[in-house]
Amino acid sequence: MPDVIVIGAGLAGLACARALTDAGIACAVWEGSDDIGGRVRTDVVDGFRCDRGFQVLNPAYPAVKRHVDVRALGLGRFDRGVAVRTDDGLHAIAIDPRHPAELFHAARATGIGLGSVVPLARWFAPTLRPPRSWLGQPDRSLGEGLADSGVMAPARDRLLVPFLSGVVLGDPLAASEQFVRLVVRSMALAAPGVPAQGMTALPHQLAAGLAEAVELNRVVRGVARDGEGWRVQADDASEVAKAVVIATDARAAGELAGTPVPAMHGCVTDWFACPAAPSPTRLVCIDSRAGAVLANTAVMSNVAPSYAPAGGHLVQATCVWRDGEAPPSVADVQHAAGDVYQADPSAWRHLVRHEIRDALPAQPPPLEPRRDVALGDGRFVCGDHRDTASIQGALVSGRRTAAAVAAHLGRPLPG
Repeated sequence: MPDVIVIGAGLAGLACARALTDAGIACAVWEGSDDIGGRVRTDVVDGFRCDRGFQVLNPAYPAVKRHVDVRALGLGRFDRGVAVRTDDGLHAIAIDPRHPAELFHAARATGIGLGSVVPLARWFAPTLRPPRSWLGQPDRSLGEGLADSGVMAPARDRLLVPFLSGVVLGDPLAASEQFVRLVVRSMALAAPGVPAQGMTALPHQLAAGLAEAVELNRVVRGVARDGEGWRVQADDASEVAKAVVIATDARAAGELAGTPVPAMHGCVTDWFACPAAPSPTRLVCIDSRAGAVLANTAVMSNVAPSYAPAGGHLVQATCVWRDGEAPPSVADVQHAAGDVYQADPSAWRHLVRHEIRDALPAQPPPLEPRRDVALGDGRFVCGDHRDTASIQGALVSGRRTAAAVAAHLGRPLPG
C-alpha cells in the first residue's frame, strides 16, 4: 500500500509527488489521460510543435528558479516586450525596467499621448519592489488601481487591456491588481520563453524519477474513507493509501472533494504552418484596434526554431473564449492574424485548434494566493486554483501540499 496516492499528473501533482518521493515517502500518481502534464502538453502535428493553448515559461518565477533546470529545457526566448498593432502598423515596445524611457515610445507608437507616461509609470513603479512590500496591503481590481494612478483611456484601452486580456483570459480590469502586478513583475524581470521540445518538456522534467509511480489512463471516479486510510476508485483499479492528494483541475477537484469551483476563463488557440515567416519579430503581438479578434499571436518558429520542421514556420493565434459565446471561425482567426502582421495569410495551412474551456481560474480581488490544501483526515487538494493562476502557482501549490502531507504522516520534509 502506498503512503500517498496523487490523483492527477499536471504540474501541481508532479511537483507534489516529486517532493514526497525525494523524501522517501511511497507515492503513486494516477493520471486519467494518456500522458502527463495536464493543461501543459504539446501536440506534434506534421513536425510542428503545437502547445495546447499558447503558453510560456517565465524563468523569473521563484518556483521555476528553485525546482526547474531551465538550461536543460533549451529555452527559446521571446524578446522582452510586446508588439502592438495600431492603425498605422506593428510597433515593438520594450517592457524593461532598465529602459523606462521606452514608455515615451509606447505613448507615441500607440497614440495614447505623452500625458499618459507619468500615470503609467506611477502604477508600474511599485511592481518592481519586492512583492512582500505590497501583497499584504488591501487588494482591489486592476481597474480601480489604474484609475487611482491616473491611468485612463486611451492608455488603458489601447495598451493595457489588449495586452493583459491574453494574460488573464478575461477582463483584466476586473482582475486582482496584486495578481496582475505579480505577472507584470515576472515579465519585467526576465524574458519568457518556450522549451525546445515544447511546453510538454516541463512536466516531463518534473516527472524524472517518477516513471514507475505514474500510471496513465487511470480515471478516478471516487475517493472514500476506508479504515484509517482513503480508498481511491478508478475504472480499472481500487487502492487504499494513508493519504490522498487531489491534484486535478478545479472542476474535477470539486467533483471528487466537494471543494468550491472558481469561475474559469477559456481560450481558443489556432496553429498555422506558413511557407514564410509573416514577420521577423520575436515579440508576442497584440491588436489595440477596436473590435480586435485576437488576444495575441506570435511567430513561434522565430522564438524556437525547433517548433517547426526545417524550412517551415509556425504561427499561433489565441482568442479569449467568453462564456456563452462561440469562438471565431478558423478563417476569421487566420485573417485577423495575417492582418496583425500586415501579411497575406492565404497560403497558411491550419494545423490544429485547441479549445480550452477551463484554461485559467479567474483571479478577482482580493487575491488569495494561499488557500488551504488540507481537507482533513488525510485528504489534500492542490493546483493553481489553490494558489495563483500560473505555472508559479501550480508548482508552489504542489510543494506546499507535499509538506502538508508529510507532516500528516509524521515525516516532515527536509529543509
